[in-house]
Amino acid sequence: MLLSPCPGSDPRPASARPRRRTAAVAAVAAAALTLPAAGPAVAGARSAGTRAPAATAAGGTRFGGAIPRLQGVSPAHRLVPAPASVKDVSGAGFRFGRRTLVAVDGGAHAVQVARGIAHELRTSTGFSLRVVKRSHAPRNALVLRIRPASKLPAATAAEGYRLVVSPTRVVIDARAAAGLFHGTQTLRQLLPPQVESHRRQPGPWKLAAVRITDHPRFRYRGAMLDVVRHFMTVAEVKRYIDHMTLYKLNRLHLHLSDDQGWRIQIKGWPRLTSYGATTEVGNGPGGYYTQAQYSSIVRYAAKRFVTVIPEIDSPAHTNAALASYPKLNCNGQAPPLYTGIEVGFSSLCISKPITYRFLDDVVRQLARLTPGPYLDLGGDEAHSTSHADYVRFVQRLEPIVRRHGKRLLGWAETSAAHLSGTGLAEYWNPATGSAAGTETATNAAKQGVGLVMAPASKAYLDMKYTELTPMGQSWAGIVEVSDSYDWDPVTFVSGIKESDVNGVEAPVWTETLKDLRDVEYMAFPRLPGVAEKGWSPARHSWSEYRSRLATQSPRWEVMGVNYYCSPQVDWRYCRTNPTAPAAK
Repeated sequence: MLLSPCPGSDPRPASARPRRRTAAVAAVAAAALTLPAAGPAVAGARSAGTRAPAATAAGGTRFGGAIPRLQGVSPAHRLVPAPASVKDVSGAGFRFGRRTLVAVDGGAHAVQVARGIAHELRTSTGFSLRVVKRSHAPRNALVLRIRPASKLPAATAAEGYRLVVSPTRVVIDARAAAGLFHGTQTLRQLLPPQVESHRRQPGPWKLAAVRITDHPRFRYRGAMLDVVRHFMTVAEVKRYIDHMTLYKLNRLHLHLSDDQGWRIQIKGWPRLTSYGATTEVGNGPGGYYTQAQYSSIVRYAAKRFVTVIPEIDSPAHTNAALASYPKLNCNGQAPPLYTGIEVGFSSLCISKPITYRFLDDVVRQLARLTPGPYLDLGGDEAHSTSHADYVRFVQRLEPIVRRHGKRLLGWAETSAAHLSGTGLAEYWNPATGSAAGTETATNAAKQGVGLVMAPASKAYLDMKYTELTPMGQSWAGIVEVSDSYDWDPVTFVSGIKESDVNGVEAPVWTETLKDLRDVEYMAFPRLPGVAEKGWSPARHSWSEYRSRLATQSPRWEVMGVNYYCSPQVDWRYCRTNPTAPAAK
């Protein structure tokens, strides 16, 4: 189905609307396609049962049959992101059994991590995995310990960990609970993929003997989810958080407002949700989160050491707000609601005091609901705002954010204004080296504003894999799995230093993605690669990474993740009878 603006929904002709996320290439009808290797599992399925007899393609990919347990695949060849150090240890490894304990030495947050991993492993193994507090490391136990910095490698920091597997126990040591949590995600990948099942599975549940020391390259490792163009339920957002944490991502950038809808309750401004939230791309019903629902997402994320960063885009991408309240428009007249995918045509009225009273209310309420340090106020594609007005707007906006105890995160265009140097700028532009457009990144760095690197030609997960991908866009190019991995966040723009980069992000825009199944198909297998760019040392190559990535598909299959079996990877497992994820 071709996604196009509704007649009369934009007061200007299409030719007059500048755009970056331009109109999508028409989605090819799914029924008419045969993809190289892809297809949805049964929604919600996490069964590891036997399938049709397996077949092996010439490239080495295994199609169908029983989902492999990956026995014999060494730790160094199965972990994504790659740890800083992995050393195989001679001798027998560890085997979970009926009497295995989960022992924890640490405070309340460490206990929370212990209970979380015990719960994760309990259903599939059938073992009780009783959680106990111990100051010593018992035998036959998974041991989680908070340790002082002097007892761990210097680079470990708050999110790092050390994991040691021996015949008698598995020990994860960390300076903070976040490090313990990341260590348990590594533990999950060391176990057979069937451990992810929601049903009891036959063992054995063995780990190879290994010593891993690990810590992240960057502090900010994010994923952005656009819930505006197509609304995602609370349950869908939480499932996406679960996907993120397996790959050690720690920031969820939640895009909550745009031209097509307003997705968060703001008290005192009821028409934002009673009217502005009733639309989405393609005339769907839209939707929004109450403040209680948003808070439940924030709490769910926090328990998994993910910080939520809400985005209220401004001064552009504001048609839903402008349609809801005529007084926010310079002419006092509300435009119609909008369900197309053009960009750059809307703008808040920069000269009106009500604009800043409105934003102050929004920022104040979001700041109260969001414990993390950043609020994102957008700033991209303000094509209908003059440069002078745009600069004036950003310089009035940042003090509002700071007044409510937060730091400003904006798209890199905000670097055109004088910034305080306390916030972050997200670089989306596919321009690389010193090409036009890269100045938004270098200008931010010169002002001491940390960079979040998300170049669309590498990190945007809604770009098509191939010309035949039945959804997604291609304005930044065709982005296969190797393209999304083969780059470095520091060298992508000339003149940027490692100290300028705060981290990476993998955004997914949902103009053509109608639900989480579609999002999963575009995110997997590319999301783990962007996650590795944020976590792992820069020394890894595509040829080495692709062999580790190949071991992830059995896990996705058990988890019920909808994924694309790229022909660039010799997958350990791929579904038979590939079909497109959704008919458009």
